[in-house]
Amino acid sequence: MTSVTIIDYGMGNLRSVQKAFERIGQSAHVTSDVAEIAAAERLVLPGVGAFRDAISAIRRNDLTGVIRDYIAADRPFLGICLGMQLLLDASFEDGEHEGLGVIPGTVQRFDLSSEFKIPHMGWNQLTLEGNSQHGLLRELGTEPWFYFVHSYHVVPGDKSWIAATTDYGRPFVSVVAKSNVMATQFHPEKSQSSGMQLLRNFVSIGESAVCSAR
Repeated sequence: MTSVTIIDYGMGNLRSVQKAFERIGQSAHVTSDVAEIAAAERLVLPGVGAFRDAISAIRRNDLTGVIRDYIAADRPFLGICLGMQLLLDASFEDGEHEGLGVIPGTVQRFDLSSEFKIPHMGWNQLTLEGNSQHGLLRELGTEPWFYFVHSYHVVPGDKSWIAATTDYGRPFVSVVAKSNVMATQFHPEKSQSSGMQLLRNFVSIGESAVCSAR
């Protein structure tokens, strides 16, 4: 069985993500150790809270370089919720803050009419887009439901990253996937059967699956 490593940078619902992997029969290790993160077979960056606090914590724990190097080494990586947003160039949450710069683009607040509450919270559906053939989304059906809690959303500068969108007043990007890098705006660990299938897909992605999705 391959191993899953969950990054602990002092923020995020780490135990619930770990328990979700355990529910599908996959062991998962939570760590902030740079050497363990560098040696991971599959790496997960979860997150809840404010972008500024999260990126500051990542830098304070000297994790920026190891995350970027891991991704550059073409090994499977999954960002969840805030962990997805941190991959972008910058966020405009409470000012402008530089992200990890893995995915070109920015993180922006929802700009919606008053009939739509912010944060966007609850169950919503995915609409599969151009990069939806990525292995992360297999066996989910055409419009699966997932659980969201967020006030900001990613706006990739390169549309080839977009694997799925979700409608909330207008469409926003809810899944990005390219090669070994995958990320979701929703919480798969809170999304029942669809979430568990997505985590199984992530665990099953190996070198051949990653290469075929490029």
